[in-house]
Amino acid sequence: MSELAARLSAIDLRIADAARAAGRDPEDLTRIVVTKFHPAPLVAELHALGVRDVGENRQQELSAKREELASLDDVRWHFIGQAQTNKAAAIRRSADAVHSVDRERLADALHRAADSDDVLDVLVQVNLTDDPGRGGVGPGDARRLAEHILELPSLRLRGVMAVAPLDEEPASAFERLRAIADDVRTVDPAAGWISAGMTGDFVEAIAAGATHLRIGSAITGPRPDRG
Repeated sequence: MSELAARLSAIDLRIADAARAAGRDPEDLTRIVVTKFHPAPLVAELHALGVRDVGENRQQELSAKREELASLDDVRWHFIGQAQTNKAAAIRRSADAVHSVDRERLADALHRAADSDDVLDVLVQVNLTDDPGRGGVGPGDARRLAEHILELPSLRLRGVMAVAPLDEEPASAFERLRAIADDVRTVDPAAGWISAGMTGDFVEAIAAGATHLRIGSAITGPRPDRG
């Protein structure tokens, strides 16, 4: 077994154990492998190991990798980084789901970029910190943004996304996110995705109801030197 395969298997076992401990079916969880800064051939290796959900933080990397790996037409590409409105069209061309919609202007830009009848899956990113400079809409504004997204026919509201604050126990942060997710589902019962949990806190995220986990270096290994 290759080192990559071993890391992937180890994480999947931990995910399955955490799901069962929470009384959940591991099959209900989607593990997204975040390949930030890794080359496209690594995604091809992951695909050969059965990975079908891949996450990218930067539009340039997302676009380049999707183009290079166009033959892997069953990979679902998740954009999980902060998005600039002037890159909305490029993101829309390459992403199957955008987890980081945090303002109406971005939702509008993604909608305007639609060039066919395709519908883009999007999530409302919630800022669980007290720092307004962090990505995400304030918890009290998540419902309003969700309602706005529902008015844009080329976008499909899927749910919510967040990153746990560094100065708070992940369990309590994810419980707050779950309450926000419940509120969003009152405006769209089908918006059941909760994108939460990374390498260090996915166990707590699963216990709080996360449906989509974003796992990076624990699977891919250390990120390559960009310099």
